[in-house]
Amino acid sequence: EKLSTNRLLNFLVKPIIDVDYLSASCSPTPNRWSDKVISKELTVKQIEKMIEAFALTAKLCKEAGVDGVEVHAVHEGYLLDQFTMKYTNQRTDEYGGSFENRYRFPVEIVKAIKKECGSDYPVSLRYSAVSKTKGFREGALPGESYIEVGRDMEESLKAAKYLEDAGYDMLNADNGTYDAWYWAHPPVYMPENCNLDDVSHIKKAVKIPVVCAGRMDPITAAYAIKNGEIDAMGVARQFLTDEAWVTKLMSNRLYDIRPCICCHNACFNLCHYKGVPNDQSLSDTAGMARCALNPETMQSKKYFIKQAKNKKNIAIIGGGIGGMEAARVLKMRGHNVVIYEKSDRLGGVFIAASNLSFKEKDRELLKWYNKEIKDLGIRVIFNHEVNDLTTIKADEYIIATGSKAKSLRIKGIENAIEACDYLYGKKHVDNRVVIIGGGLTGCEIAYDLYLKGKKPIIVEMKNDLIAAKGVCLANSSYLRDFFNLKQVEVYLETSTIEINEKGVIVKDASGNEFPIYADNVITSIGYNPSPIVKSGKHIYLVGDCNTVGNLRTVIWRAWDIAMKL
Repeated sequence: EKLSTNRLLNFLVKPIIDVDYLSASCSPTPNRWSDKVISKELTVKQIEKMIEAFALTAKLCKEAGVDGVEVHAVHEGYLLDQFTMKYTNQRTDEYGGSFENRYRFPVEIVKAIKKECGSDYPVSLRYSAVSKTKGFREGALPGESYIEVGRDMEESLKAAKYLEDAGYDMLNADNGTYDAWYWAHPPVYMPENCNLDDVSHIKKAVKIPVVCAGRMDPITAAYAIKNGEIDAMGVARQFLTDEAWVTKLMSNRLYDIRPCICCHNACFNLCHYKGVPNDQSLSDTAGMARCALNPETMQSKKYFIKQAKNKKNIAIIGGGIGGMEAARVLKMRGHNVVIYEKSDRLGGVFIAASNLSFKEKDRELLKWYNKEIKDLGIRVIFNHEVNDLTTIKADEYIIATGSKAKSLRIKGIENAIEACDYLYGKKHVDNRVVIIGGGLTGCEIAYDLYLKGKKPIIVEMKNDLIAAKGVCLANSSYLRDFFNLKQVEVYLETSTIEINEKGVIVKDASGNEFPIYADNVITSIGYNPSPIVKSGKHIYLVGDCNTVGNLRTVIWRAWDIAMKL
């Protein structure tokens, strides 16, 4: 945003980064990320240079021994897709207006590639069957009745055949645009196989192979392939989480597969909320396709298993994700490890998080960790709370005792239910439930309550829901769109000043106080680190007891420590 809106800065960096060109579109259109930026219109000369670049790059690939290429894409609202859709393409030249003109750009690309590489050189196309889009920054949820502004199924059937006739040899398909990003990058809230019906439908219009991607279940995909509904299953994120998952599938080792939980915390961590165009670090921008659960992915020079020169006895205090991951890495490096867990289960606070009705992948991850600990022969001492490290003899100590919930200093706070107590099922809630805190956990609780037939009400002090770094827009926009569609009550820039037997009393940004009636109140306002010791010789902190974060920060930190010992 700064590079685009600051004329002097834009001018100075243009020889290195031409922001206007990089963010250009078919027509002057609103930017998905920033209200201050309008995408510039590409000239015909620029389009022609891009077509030439596609062809020459494909030729280089062929000369290097690459068996085929895939063009990205008439898909997900990217540049070529923007040319094909009426709501983004307002051109009046040969690249705008009619169906043929709107699809001219991808057609000329494949023809140019075939000219350079030969008609028998395979060219696949990443393709969105249906845009699932209501307008700029407005996606359509599964099952929603809406007017499509992008590519509907009628046009898609025509377009698929038209692109096949142009020369494309395969369609690698799903749904969505960046305005409806949760279709192309389905979070856990989206149903499995969410794109299968639409993709299998467009297969009827073409003779070339059609691939379906998007939170696919391998068993469902196998039946769909067997029945001729699709030709292959497209996979990306699961490969990042477990590069051997296909081998494990083939050898019927299903429980050995580390499951992708669709978090996007590392593979596509593009975060957006009101007033902030993209709250993502430069290192994340440069390092996409990494994995929150598997630090070795795309970081093999930084994270790897190497046998320790000096084998040590290491005590791990706390059997949550951080403790278990540290134990795994240390054991694989040859150390002797013992986990001390105060409860009778491994998993820590992640057990509570996985109790939400739609978190089946989280529950699979917990099963995977428990199996890993068992298979590696790591000793676990349950029901053993450690408060004094001198009671345990070890060479090194890893503290993984998690965090404690923050509390509001307001009248009636004792009447509230803390988020984890709700998640653990310790507290019952009735119909109308106020959730104080509109971060990710609060919104997921509200989503869970709605799915259970309750009436959640969210009270959030910030100007948007999930207004925090680290949550991908594909995930956060689904929840925001869901609450908007279902007319869930949301009070932004609103603070809670009292909790009583009738609900809560809140204050809005203008200073107006008013009551919100509810049967129950749940607080979800964050957590503070809770280490049993903060520092010391041979003592290391991992997980939320070091810094409260997400699975990525917990797991990567565990590797950072475990590789040093």
